[in-house]
Amino acid sequence: MARNQQVKARKSGQPGAVSRWLQQTMNARIARKIRRGRGKFMGMDVLVLNTVGRRSGRPRETPVSWFPDGDDAWLVVASGGGSQDPDWYANLMARPERATIEPAGGDAVPVTPHRLDGADRDEAWERITAAQPRYAKYQSKSDRRYPVVRLTRR
Repeated sequence: MARNQQVKARKSGQPGAVSRWLQQTMNARIARKIRRGRGKFMGMDVLVLNTVGRRSGRPRETPVSWFPDGDDAWLVVASGGGSQDPDWYANLMARPERATIEPAGGDAVPVTPHRLDGADRDEAWERITAAQPRYAKYQSKSDRRYPVVRLTRR
């Protein structure tokens, strides 16, 4: 949606227009802070995840919280507000070869995503919820099981 269409939609009261605009604005602001070296948001480590739109083919950037997983590996949770997988997750899995991350103040790092399942997912989930109990709380309010993705340096 073009900027002038967003403003028009907000004025007309179209549902969702304001929340999508607000989300994009907040994501851009947080991404700028991460690039300037501020890698914390709401007490969590954050990085910029760069993907390519699965339908549009356009670059997308999303700040996401992450958890360490050994050398050159990061864990991210596709919680998406609980009700559905977030767009970044669908884009990441549709075009995994185009994924990069930008740690706080660092250069872009090409990564390969691996969705964790079974015991690997359970073990990672335990570490994630021990570090950030809010994820367990979010999960308890959703009927779907949040995907956990390991990003490894390519």
